[in-house]
Amino acid sequence: MSLLAVILVALHAIIGIAAVVWILLGDCDSGWKVAWTVLFFVIPEITIIVYILLGLRYRKGRMFKRLHGPVQELFEKELDLDSSVLEPDFSTVADEYKPLAKLFCTCSNTNIVTSGNNLEIITSGERKRELLLEDLRNARKYIHIEYFRFGADKTGLEVREILEQKAAEGVEVRVLFPNISNRWQKWSFFQHMIDRGVEVNRFTNFKLNWRVFIMRINCQDHRKIVVVDGKVAYTGGMNLNDNYFYRWRDTHLRIEGPSVNILEAAFIDNLLTSRGTLTHRLPYYFTTHFEPSPAPFEGKSLQVVTDAAEYPFTAAQLGYEWVLANAKRYVYLQTPYFMPPEPVLDALKNAALRGVDVRIMLPEKVDTPLMGLGNQSYYEECAAAGIKIYIRGGNFIHSKTMVADDYISVVGASNLDTRSFQLNSEVNTFIYDREAAVCCREIFLRDSNSTLLDVDEWKASRSFWNRLGSAFMRVLSFSL
Repeated sequence: MSLLAVILVALHAIIGIAAVVWILLGDCDSGWKVAWTVLFFVIPEITIIVYILLGLRYRKGRMFKRLHGPVQELFEKELDLDSSVLEPDFSTVADEYKPLAKLFCTCSNTNIVTSGNNLEIITSGERKRELLLEDLRNARKYIHIEYFRFGADKTGLEVREILEQKAAEGVEVRVLFPNISNRWQKWSFFQHMIDRGVEVNRFTNFKLNWRVFIMRINCQDHRKIVVVDGKVAYTGGMNLNDNYFYRWRDTHLRIEGPSVNILEAAFIDNLLTSRGTLTHRLPYYFTTHFEPSPAPFEGKSLQVVTDAAEYPFTAAQLGYEWVLANAKRYVYLQTPYFMPPEPVLDALKNAALRGVDVRIMLPEKVDTPLMGLGNQSYYEECAAAGIKIYIRGGNFIHSKTMVADDYISVVGASNLDTRSFQLNSEVNTFIYDREAAVCCREIFLRDSNSTLLDVDEWKASRSFWNRLGSAFMRVLSFSL
């Protein structure tokens, strides 16, 4: 063996061993560590580049303080966090759920419970279109929009036209979107808005600190937020394109009341950490006195919970685990993508094994075939623990919801997968109310075209390639 070959083999081994030690010292679950360890031993030179872009975790580092510290200081300076604008109200939460509410507050000082909210639970894209376009047209001060997908189709063009019209009228209009996930979108679509007075901001901005830029290549902004004049807000699972307005089945919220301030704070935090700007001081964008208009659900207690890869704790994941650990009767969940982290999977199985009625509704056909294989990799294990898997045919279901024991319900942007819980910037709304929970339970039970999966029959019909693809996606879900 030549000297050059010896050097290359030694270098290969050194890189692989150093990288594995680096991974093992990290604070992540075992599945994630095993997946990356195997890759590093096989092709360390390539894997180290991929790992820097896709595998690094940021919760134990200084990223939160570096990125969000200046925004927190601005909030403390211009907007007293103890004032009525962002004042928590635990009194309206049932005693047995107060620990959950306080858990979220520990994760972030803006993850607070607010009472007196009026809301509508939207399960139709056409209904969201009707409400959203009307609220946008009625804007007088500002419109803040943050979406994972902003299409250049009929829906996107319709919304863009209204935004440009409002900007021409003197309304402040700001759009924040993750350019990585919209990479196939022509920039001319957004430039059209910029030329007409709309402020458009990229979540992964080249002007960012290089560490933040690298993080945001993989850790995308998956939130869906609209705030109009500090009076009305939208959040949930629906993005802005024709799939969500006309084709898919999804769940969203329209909110009036104090929780609008929490969604506004979440938007401003992501805006400013993406190098966006505000025209006025912070109090201009928050409301101290709400007069909500009539809605299907009135005077409700909500807790808007935000997440991001650099936050100290995985708030939504901890919340789901808490609900599953404390459920007594039932937990019903809907998600398009089901590749849960190990603790969430264990919590699901533990709940079912102790007699809780755990049901998960998944789409029969997923918009991304590989994600469908990932879903299937958990069918047999979940069914063995007593979890009921419901497969929904017909139009693709993109809804991300949970409801338990006729009291706690969740409508959000997070999927039941590692990417949503560990990597992406997310927002989920926890509703503490019996009436709303009963409605969410009935929505689940009435959802059309869903049937209970016969696991034995499904296993008998699987091909070797289906099993292999599912196994591959299950491993991949921990590393990406």
